[in-house]
Amino acid sequence: MKEGGTEWCYTAISLTCSHSGTQIGWHRSAQAAPLLGSCRGKTPAPMDVQMCQSIQPCHADHQGDLSAGQLLKWMDTIACLAAERHAGMACVTLSMDDIQFEETGRVGQVITIKSKVNRAFTTSMEVGICVSVQDVRERVERLVCVAYSTFVGKPAGPQKVLLRPVEDLCSAEEQLQHSLASERRRLRLYNEQTFSTLLQDYHTLANGQWRRDSNKFIINLDPLSAVSTEFTRVESIELVLPPHANHHGNTFRGQIMAWMENAATVAASRLCGCFPSLRSVDMFRFRGPSSVGDRLVFKAVVNNTFNNSIEVGVRVEAYNCEEWTANKPRHINSAFLIYQLANTPGDVPAFPQVTYTTQDGERRYLSAIVRKRIRMARKHILSCKEEAPLSVPWDKSNQVYLGYNNVAALTVLAGKQDWEASSISDRVAVYVHEEVELLCVQVQMEVMTSALHAFTLLADLTLRPLWDKHYLSCEEVERADEEETVYHIKCPPINGGKSRDFVFLLSKRQPCKDGDPYVVALRSVTVTTVPPVEGFLRSEAKCAGFLIHSLGLNSCKVCYYNQVTSGVLPYVAGNLAGWSKSMEETASACTTFLERDLITTLF
Repeated sequence: MKEGGTEWCYTAISLTCSHSGTQIGWHRSAQAAPLLGSCRGKTPAPMDVQMCQSIQPCHADHQGDLSAGQLLKWMDTIACLAAERHAGMACVTLSMDDIQFEETGRVGQVITIKSKVNRAFTTSMEVGICVSVQDVRERVERLVCVAYSTFVGKPAGPQKVLLRPVEDLCSAEEQLQHSLASERRRLRLYNEQTFSTLLQDYHTLANGQWRRDSNKFIINLDPLSAVSTEFTRVESIELVLPPHANHHGNTFRGQIMAWMENAATVAASRLCGCFPSLRSVDMFRFRGPSSVGDRLVFKAVVNNTFNNSIEVGVRVEAYNCEEWTANKPRHINSAFLIYQLANTPGDVPAFPQVTYTTQDGERRYLSAIVRKRIRMARKHILSCKEEAPLSVPWDKSNQVYLGYNNVAALTVLAGKQDWEASSISDRVAVYVHEEVELLCVQVQMEVMTSALHAFTLLADLTLRPLWDKHYLSCEEVERADEEETVYHIKCPPINGGKSRDFVFLLSKRQPCKDGDPYVVALRSVTVTTVPPVEGFLRSEAKCAGFLIHSLGLNSCKVCYYNQVTSGVLPYVAGNLAGWSKSMEETASACTTFLERDLITTLF
């Protein structure tokens, strides 16, 4: 069968998933979805599993959209079948994360779900899931979401099941997903380790009474304008019946996720007074099983709201008959679901601000901020999107045009609103700003020196290796005039990666009038006299630089900005994810250099 010029081959083999009892067919395609990869002329070891479902009214919500809970059940079923195919035995879900919903399905459309084992570790395996929707009348297929599940084999005894590795990776896409699976696993472990550290940082911000408006962090809100999170609490109970179980007698975990989504949606709806859309799931984490006859209690509450999103936390507790009588629950699952309102402008808050009235409410409020930061870092670190060339050709004939654009781009970047605090100390503050695929960082430094002196030193890029450990060397390539200079910078490798080099145009401007800042703007350019250097990966920066504001005769505020690109990301990724304080350390070194150099000059 051909759809949109692509030939799809289907092999119908009826198999029953031990996870849910659903019958699904194995699928091998001549050209599989990008998430899963394919092999032409060979039978790939990690076989695709495909489910196709026509969306019926029973699968939809009151608006005719496919219920997110129903979709989660289908996704868990198909992922389990792929895991069982690889393991050769019954498998159970440990977690499902990285779920990003791009589209939704409507009644009458067709949902296609594909899954494949990306990589098997010692006792666990990652299963990639790709969901698309098609309107049969338009024959246009759109991506709904991508997700990753972690499964383990269900042992017959007390010993864990050792899994065979995924072998015979035929396509470049399969090899990429195999490598990224290891990176995703590493990030999960890192995030668990750094969560408490980041939470402590935000507790420090909270105790400092910072506010998010005007580049500061909100922690104390006006109780008259903010809604208490206690108002959004939802508690719902379900009795696990035989139709809710798999053949082991354990509750089907896709069904548990569907019930959790329902409770979370009610909590979000209570806050905003309408029905928001589920946009992503931080993670479904299963801590233990439940069985037929158990009472499952679902507790949902809004943890925090942001400019255009809201996080709802859901906790699942299980009781058997004896535990129900003794009121001794088992915590079997937790998840954090992110909602948005459709067609809401990004600069207009979609949800009312919330506040908390208990110590546990404060913990949830701050934890939501930490998770948002981790999601942001994870998204950009794992992004595989190729960037278009960012460098522009350098020539003295277009010097005025390039210099103007360089300074203007930095000014626009500095003027962006809704910077969120990442860390704040007495003299150094780090902020981040995200817009869809755009990520920017800002570092503010209070320096005890004159603005002119700081400008003079920062505008000479050959001095930067003296205080920035990410600069191995910096050589002047061409000086067009007193305001425009081209430099070649070499940077060390990060985390075992390659050494990188950049070719920057530096444009510097002094204030036109009182109150204006000094400007040192940077961007990548292409210069024929500086070809790529062996052993270094030529990288690019789109917009970076310093704005230096005078605060007095011997004090100034130095603000560094950088619009993060794939070439810059390795040097800030640790900070974004909370693994390191390299930006704070570099800022402190810069402050010390600017102040020490002044002392050296005076004496």
